[in-house]
Amino acid sequence: MRMATRVALLAFAVVVLAAWTEAQSQIVNAQLSTRPATRSLDADIQTVADQGSPGWVAYRVATLRGPQHMCNSNSWTSTKVMLEPASELTILVRVENRRIDRLQTVTPDCEVDAGGLPVVWLEGVTPTQSAAWLTSQVKAIDPVGQAKPKAALSALAALIWHAGDEPLNTVIATARDDRRPGVRSQALFWLSQRAGQQAVSAIQNAVDNDPETEVKRKAVFALSQLPKDQGVPMLIELARTNRNREVRRQAMFWLGQSKDPRAISFFEEILK
Repeated sequence: MRMATRVALLAFAVVVLAAWTEAQSQIVNAQLSTRPATRSLDADIQTVADQGSPGWVAYRVATLRGPQHMCNSNSWTSTKVMLEPASELTILVRVENRRIDRLQTVTPDCEVDAGGLPVVWLEGVTPTQSAAWLTSQVKAIDPVGQAKPKAALSALAALIWHAGDEPLNTVIATARDDRRPGVRSQALFWLSQRAGQQAVSAIQNAVDNDPETEVKRKAVFALSQLPKDQGVPMLIELARTNRNREVRRQAMFWLGQSKDPRAISFFEEILK
Protein backbone atom coordinates (compact mmCIF):
# COMPACT_ATOMS: atom_id res chain seq x y z
CA MET A 1 0.00 0.00 0.00
CA ARG A 2 1.41 3.37 -1.00
CA MET A 3 2.24 5.92 1.69
CA ALA A 4 -0.24 8.46 0.26
CA THR A 5 -3.05 5.90 0.43
CA ARG A 6 -2.17 5.05 4.02
CA VAL A 7 -2.19 8.71 4.97
CA ALA A 8 -5.57 9.22 3.29
CA LEU A 9 -7.06 6.20 5.06
CA LEU A 10 -5.67 7.38 8.38
CA ALA A 11 -7.11 10.88 7.86
CA PHE A 12 -10.50 9.37 7.00
CA ALA A 13 -10.38 7.19 10.12
CA VAL A 14 -9.62 10.24 12.26
CA VAL A 15 -12.61 12.10 10.78
CA VAL A 16 -14.93 9.13 11.37
CA LEU A 17 -13.68 8.73 14.95
CA ALA A 18 -14.18 12.45 15.62
CA ALA A 19 -17.73 12.29 14.25
CA TRP A 20 -18.50 9.20 16.34
CA THR A 21 -17.17 10.87 19.49
CA GLU A 22 -19.13 14.06 18.78
CA ALA A 23 -22.34 12.13 18.20
CA GLN A 24 -21.91 9.93 21.27
CA SER A 25 -21.30 13.00 23.43
CA GLN A 26 -24.84 14.23 22.72
CA ILE A 27 -27.08 11.37 21.57
CA VAL A 28 -28.07 8.47 23.82
CA ASN A 29 -30.46 5.50 23.50
CA ALA A 30 -29.91 5.34 19.75
CA GLN A 31 -28.80 2.96 17.01
CA LEU A 32 -26.03 5.36 16.10
CA SER A 33 -24.05 5.42 12.86
CA THR A 34 -21.95 8.10 11.18
CA ARG A 35 -21.20 8.94 7.58
CA PRO A 36 -19.56 11.87 5.76
CA ALA A 37 -21.87 14.42 4.21
CA THR A 38 -21.91 14.80 0.44
CA ARG A 39 -22.37 17.99 -1.55
CA SER A 40 -26.16 17.66 -1.30
CA LEU A 41 -27.57 17.73 2.23
CA ASP A 42 -31.05 17.21 0.81
CA ALA A 43 -29.91 14.01 -0.93
CA ASP A 44 -28.19 12.75 2.22
CA ILE A 45 -31.36 13.18 4.27
CA GLN A 46 -33.58 11.72 1.56
CA THR A 47 -31.34 8.64 1.32
CA VAL A 48 -32.09 7.89 4.97
CA ALA A 49 -35.77 8.74 4.55
CA ASP A 50 -36.07 6.36 1.58
CA GLN A 51 -35.46 3.42 3.91
CA GLY A 52 -39.06 4.00 5.00
CA SER A 53 -38.69 3.18 8.69
CA PRO A 54 -38.68 5.84 11.45
CA GLY A 55 -35.30 7.34 12.27
CA TRP A 56 -33.29 10.51 12.65
CA VAL A 57 -30.60 12.33 10.70
CA ALA A 58 -28.42 14.70 12.71
CA TYR A 59 -25.58 17.09 12.05
CA ARG A 60 -23.77 19.86 13.89
CA VAL A 61 -22.82 23.14 12.26
CA ALA A 62 -20.89 26.25 13.26
CA THR A 63 -23.08 29.33 13.72
CA LEU A 64 -23.03 32.84 15.08
CA ARG A 65 -23.11 33.00 18.85
CA GLY A 66 -26.75 32.38 19.63
CA PRO A 67 -28.77 31.15 22.62
CA GLN A 68 -27.04 29.67 25.65
CA HIS A 69 -29.53 26.82 25.84
CA MET A 70 -31.95 25.49 23.26
CA CYS A 71 -33.31 22.21 24.64
CA ASN A 72 -36.90 22.18 23.46
CA SER A 73 -38.19 18.75 24.44
CA ASN A 74 -38.94 17.04 27.74
CA SER A 75 -36.58 14.21 26.80
CA TRP A 76 -33.66 16.55 26.06
CA THR A 77 -31.96 18.06 29.09
CA SER A 78 -28.90 20.22 29.60
CA THR A 79 -26.33 19.01 32.08
CA LYS A 80 -23.91 21.88 31.47
CA VAL A 81 -23.88 25.47 32.68
CA MET A 82 -23.17 27.54 29.59
CA LEU A 83 -21.42 30.78 30.54
CA GLU A 84 -21.32 31.99 26.94
CA PRO A 85 -23.76 31.67 24.03
CA ALA A 86 -23.36 28.58 21.88
CA SER A 87 -21.40 28.88 18.62
CA GLU A 88 -22.71 25.59 17.21
CA LEU A 89 -26.14 24.06 16.73
CA THR A 90 -27.22 20.46 16.31
CA ILE A 91 -29.95 19.98 13.71
CA LEU A 92 -32.09 16.84 14.07
CA VAL A 93 -34.39 15.64 11.30
CA ARG A 94 -36.94 12.87 11.91
CA VAL A 95 -37.82 10.80 8.85
CA GLU A 96 -40.60 8.26 8.35
CA ASN A 97 -42.52 6.88 5.36
CA ARG A 98 -39.92 8.28 2.95
CA ARG A 99 -40.42 11.90 4.01
CA ILE A 100 -39.32 14.40 6.62
CA ASP A 101 -41.60 14.14 9.62
CA ARG A 102 -40.11 16.70 12.02
CA LEU A 103 -37.22 19.11 12.45
CA GLN A 104 -35.63 20.10 15.77
CA THR A 105 -32.75 22.38 16.75
CA VAL A 106 -30.76 22.05 19.98
CA THR A 107 -27.54 23.45 21.38
CA PRO A 108 -24.64 21.03 21.93
CA ASP A 109 -25.13 21.00 25.72
CA CYS A 110 -28.47 19.17 25.36
CA GLU A 111 -28.43 15.41 25.82
CA VAL A 112 -30.70 13.91 23.17
CA ASP A 113 -32.60 10.66 23.86
CA ALA A 114 -33.46 9.09 20.51
CA GLY A 115 -35.93 6.57 21.94
CA GLY A 116 -34.02 3.61 20.56
CA LEU A 117 -34.42 4.70 16.92
CA PRO A 118 -31.63 4.73 14.32
CA VAL A 119 -29.69 8.01 14.14
CA VAL A 120 -27.42 8.80 11.19
CA TRP A 121 -24.89 11.49 12.13
CA LEU A 122 -23.61 13.44 9.11
CA GLU A 123 -20.06 14.70 9.45
CA GLY A 124 -18.74 17.72 7.58
CA VAL A 125 -21.94 19.65 6.83
CA THR A 126 -20.94 23.24 6.04
CA PRO A 127 -22.86 26.32 7.21
CA THR A 128 -23.63 27.13 3.56
CA GLN A 129 -25.13 23.67 2.95
CA SER A 130 -27.11 23.90 6.17
CA ALA A 131 -28.48 27.38 5.44
CA ALA A 132 -29.54 26.39 1.92
CA TRP A 133 -31.36 23.29 3.16
CA LEU A 134 -33.07 25.14 6.02
CA THR A 135 -34.18 27.84 3.59
CA SER A 136 -35.81 25.13 1.46
CA GLN A 137 -37.67 23.92 4.57
CA VAL A 138 -38.97 27.43 5.32
CA LYS A 139 -40.50 27.44 1.84
CA ALA A 140 -41.45 23.75 1.72
CA ILE A 141 -44.73 22.57 0.23
CA ASP A 142 -46.19 19.16 1.03
CA PRO A 143 -47.30 16.67 -1.66
CA VAL A 144 -50.86 18.01 -1.82
CA GLY A 145 -49.70 21.58 -2.37
CA GLN A 146 -50.09 22.91 1.18
CA ALA A 147 -47.43 24.95 2.99
CA LYS A 148 -45.71 23.20 5.89
CA PRO A 149 -45.77 25.62 8.85
CA LYS A 150 -44.21 23.26 11.43
CA ALA A 151 -41.13 22.68 9.27
CA ALA A 152 -40.88 26.42 8.62
CA LEU A 153 -41.07 27.31 12.32
CA SER A 154 -38.32 24.86 13.25
CA ALA A 155 -36.12 25.84 10.31
CA LEU A 156 -36.34 29.54 11.26
CA ALA A 157 -35.06 28.75 14.76
CA ALA A 158 -31.86 27.38 13.24
CA LEU A 159 -31.52 29.61 10.17
CA ILE A 160 -31.44 32.87 12.14
CA TRP A 161 -28.12 31.90 13.74
CA HIS A 162 -26.34 31.10 10.48
CA ALA A 163 -23.78 33.69 9.43
CA GLY A 164 -24.09 35.77 6.29
CA ASP A 165 -26.66 37.98 4.61
CA GLU A 166 -28.67 35.28 2.82
CA PRO A 167 -29.99 33.46 5.92
CA LEU A 168 -30.89 36.77 7.58
CA ASN A 169 -32.57 38.05 4.41
CA THR A 170 -34.63 34.84 4.24
CA VAL A 171 -35.93 35.37 7.78
CA ILE A 172 -36.64 39.05 7.08
CA ALA A 173 -38.51 38.18 3.87
CA THR A 174 -40.47 35.53 5.76
CA ALA A 175 -41.46 38.04 8.44
CA ARG A 176 -42.61 40.49 5.80
CA ASP A 177 -44.16 38.36 3.06
CA ASP A 178 -45.07 34.84 4.20
CA ARG A 179 -48.79 34.11 3.83
CA ARG A 180 -48.96 32.24 7.15
CA PRO A 181 -49.50 34.62 10.13
CA GLY A 182 -47.98 32.14 12.61
CA VAL A 183 -44.84 31.83 10.50
CA ARG A 184 -44.53 35.62 10.16
CA SER A 185 -44.89 35.95 13.94
CA GLN A 186 -42.19 33.36 14.61
CA ALA A 187 -39.84 35.00 12.13
CA LEU A 188 -40.31 38.29 14.01
CA PHE A 189 -39.48 36.61 17.30
CA TRP A 190 -36.20 35.20 15.97
CA LEU A 191 -35.30 38.51 14.36
CA SER A 192 -35.64 40.12 17.79
CA GLN A 193 -33.22 37.57 19.21
CA ARG A 194 -30.59 38.41 16.62
CA ALA A 195 -31.28 42.19 16.87
CA GLY A 196 -29.28 43.90 14.07
CA GLN A 197 -30.52 47.00 12.23
CA GLN A 198 -32.02 45.01 9.36
CA ALA A 199 -33.94 42.92 11.88
CA VAL A 200 -35.25 46.01 13.69
CA SER A 201 -36.49 47.47 10.41
CA ALA A 202 -38.39 44.26 9.61
CA ILE A 203 -40.01 44.22 13.05
CA GLN A 204 -41.02 47.88 12.77
CA ASN A 205 -42.44 47.18 9.32
CA ALA A 206 -44.65 44.45 10.79
CA VAL A 207 -45.94 46.80 13.49
CA ASP A 208 -46.82 49.43 10.90
CA ASN A 209 -48.01 47.37 7.95
CA ASP A 210 -48.94 43.77 8.74
CA PRO A 211 -52.70 43.31 8.28
CA GLU A 212 -53.07 40.76 11.10
CA THR A 213 -53.51 42.11 14.65
CA GLU A 214 -51.93 38.99 16.12
CA VAL A 215 -48.80 39.51 14.05
CA LYS A 216 -48.65 43.14 15.20
CA ARG A 217 -48.85 41.86 18.80
CA LYS A 218 -45.93 39.51 18.18
CA ALA A 219 -43.97 42.32 16.55
CA VAL A 220 -44.39 44.49 19.66
CA PHE A 221 -43.26 41.55 21.77
CA ALA A 222 -40.24 41.19 19.47
CA LEU A 223 -39.31 44.80 20.20
CA SER A 224 -39.44 44.01 23.92
CA GLN A 225 -36.77 41.33 23.34
CA LEU A 226 -34.28 43.75 21.83
CA PRO A 227 -31.50 45.21 23.97
CA LYS A 228 -33.12 47.82 26.21
CA ASP A 229 -31.34 50.79 24.65
CA GLN A 230 -33.02 49.80 21.37
CA GLY A 231 -36.31 48.31 22.49
CA VAL A 232 -37.50 50.60 25.29
CA PRO A 233 -37.42 53.89 23.29
CA MET A 234 -39.25 52.17 20.43
CA LEU A 235 -41.91 50.81 22.79
CA ILE A 236 -42.38 54.25 24.35
CA GLU A 237 -42.83 55.78 20.90
CA LEU A 238 -45.42 53.14 19.97
CA ALA A 239 -47.30 53.60 23.23
CA ARG A 240 -47.32 57.35 22.72
CA THR A 241 -48.18 57.69 19.02
CA ASN A 242 -49.30 54.49 17.30
CA ARG A 243 -52.84 54.65 15.89
CA ASN A 244 -53.61 51.00 16.60
CA ARG A 245 -55.13 50.61 20.06
CA GLU A 246 -53.88 47.03 20.48
CA VAL A 247 -50.34 48.04 19.53
CA ARG A 248 -50.41 50.83 22.13
CA ARG A 249 -51.76 48.43 24.75
CA GLN A 250 -49.11 45.82 24.03
CA ALA A 251 -46.35 48.42 24.09
CA MET A 252 -47.48 49.61 27.52
CA PHE A 253 -47.68 46.03 28.79
CA TRP A 254 -44.11 45.20 27.74
CA LEU A 255 -42.85 48.53 29.06
CA GLY A 256 -44.35 47.53 32.41
CA GLN A 257 -42.46 44.25 32.25
CA SER A 258 -39.16 45.94 31.41
CA LYS A 259 -38.58 47.55 34.85
CA ASP A 260 -36.72 50.27 33.00
CA PRO A 261 -36.54 53.76 34.60
CA ARG A 262 -37.54 55.32 31.27
CA ALA A 263 -40.74 53.27 31.29
CA ILE A 264 -41.53 54.47 34.81
CA SER A 265 -41.00 58.09 33.75
CA PHE A 266 -43.28 57.55 30.75
CA PHE A 267 -46.07 56.09 32.88
CA GLU A 268 -45.71 58.95 35.33
CA GLU A 269 -46.01 61.40 32.48
CA ILE A 270 -49.19 59.96 30.98
CA LEU A 271 -50.86 59.36 34.34
CA LYS A 272 -50.36 62.98 35.35
